[in-house]
Amino acid sequence: MEVKVIRSRLRRRSVSARLIDGQLLVRAPLMLSAERLEGIISDFKVKFARNKIKSELDKEKNLTELAAALNKEYFENKLKIESIEYTVNQNSRYGCCNYRTGRILISHKIGLMPRWVRKYVLIHEMAHLLRPDHSREFWEIVNRYKLTERARGYLMAAAAVGEGG
Repeated sequence: MEVKVIRSRLRRRSVSARLIDGQLLVRAPLMLSAERLEGIISDFKVKFARNKIKSELDKEKNLTELAAALNKEYFENKLKIESIEYTVNQNSRYGCCNYRTGRILISHKIGLMPRWVRKYVLIHEMAHLLRPDHSREFWEIVNRYKLTERARGYLMAAAAVGEGG
């Protein structure tokens, strides 16, 4: 990614960045050290790269459609999902569900894994809308998905080699 830095005497503290036609345009204070600016630019690159991944996943591997199909197949359309989306800042978990609001977040890492693993993670998080804990009843719901054990093994292996959350 090409970077263009514009320094300004008027800018005192903040550094901003925009992605324009594939070029990262960075505006920074004149007196900011090159070393500090380099670190900030590196952070911006990561942020914009993650946002690009999220955008591509949202287009190519739409979670809303998949969740609707799973809701029909495994939950008899009983679940009320307010929103379901990929997130790029969730690195220690594959998914999270707020059962009170019906909002589900799925790590972008899951979007890069096989569809059957993605289905398992969605079913797992969707089951939390019925059972917010990991009780026996919760696992009975999740285990209706025939590839549960295989997907859990895949995720454990991915975590062991550093590819997962």
